[in-house]
Amino acid sequence: MFTPNKNELKAFWDLARTFAARELAGKVEEHDRYPFGEFFHSVLDKAYTVGFLSVMLPDAAGGTGGGITALCEILQKICEVDASLGGIIFTNALSQEILRAAGAEDLALSIFPKAASAKEFLVSFPAYANPAQTDALPRVEGTGGNCTLTGRFEFLVLGNIAGHAILPARAGKGPEYSFFLIHLADEGVEKSDPIFTLGLHACPALDVTLHGVKARLIGKENTGNQYLEKVSLRMNVAAAAMNAGIIRGSFNEALAYSRQRLQGGRPIANWSEVGMMLAGMSIKADVAAMCVAQSCLELEQKGDECASRVLAASLHVHELACEAVGDGIQILGGYGYMKDHGQEKRFRDARMVQALFGPAPMKKLDMIRRAAGLDKSNA
Repeated sequence: MFTPNKNELKAFWDLARTFAARELAGKVEEHDRYPFGEFFHSVLDKAYTVGFLSVMLPDAAGGTGGGITALCEILQKICEVDASLGGIIFTNALSQEILRAAGAEDLALSIFPKAASAKEFLVSFPAYANPAQTDALPRVEGTGGNCTLTGRFEFLVLGNIAGHAILPARAGKGPEYSFFLIHLADEGVEKSDPIFTLGLHACPALDVTLHGVKARLIGKENTGNQYLEKVSLRMNVAAAAMNAGIIRGSFNEALAYSRQRLQGGRPIANWSEVGMMLAGMSIKADVAAMCVAQSCLELEQKGDECASRVLAASLHVHELACEAVGDGIQILGGYGYMKDHGQEKRFRDARMVQALFGPAPMKKLDMIRRAAGLDKSNA
């Protein structure tokens, strides 16, 4: 995978900025009505056409091979306007990274180069779960090319808009699990209604119940946790990029409003209290963007050697986002709680993004256990 140069990264940035302005701006409230309103299939198909769903894939698999830095550039600009599309891009990239980590090029080539639409290209994944900490996973029956999955899995992200899914499953009672690829159109797949979530409404999820569904093993048996660990560092940075974009979008909205809203005969941006809040939001936005940029740089130069710093930076960005979106609501006053300006959506979305890969407290505990060399299974 090549590392894009400055001009190539700017091209990704410009494309995402232009796309967000044309396809998302002014339509966020409409898109956020899902699952009670229509899903934005036309926007998703355009995102697929311009390559947002394939930026991490190598050329041979139908992608651009842009790497983590390019993905983060796209996610930041998209999430400034609507983090729901960012969630779709993130989840699909996570699925692709699992396939690559497992060396499952054959499976990747059976899906991505042959896809003719976003639905055929998307691969759903339980992006909020840690399978190692999940007791009830689907059960594997059979071996080799004759595997089937039976059981239930809750909160499968993109499960109602994707053609395939990557699911964890166990053959025995131990903590180990394997990843399997299934086709979501299989007659043995029973889907629930879409789940109405706190945020990222247009990045949908549902529960699936499997009745002897044919499945293809991804990589080796009982190595699912190794593959997830291998990709989690990069994808934690990608999640941080989403919240960095949310911070910037919240600041932009608050600044624009405070320049127009008059109180005492002058814009409220000139009032010291509001000015201090805006300054704080601006600092948080810049710090978050810097954390993401530096994390991408360290990943490209040092790989897993920088794991502790990268994870710390990602957690810090999520905390900054949850603080900043609260300030964004306060600056707008009562309007901040209305859907018209998008601030209340950013408040909800930031917390959903923070929960990717599991709740923040659990991720902090994992960090200290790593640093102390503790066995997580005994903690």
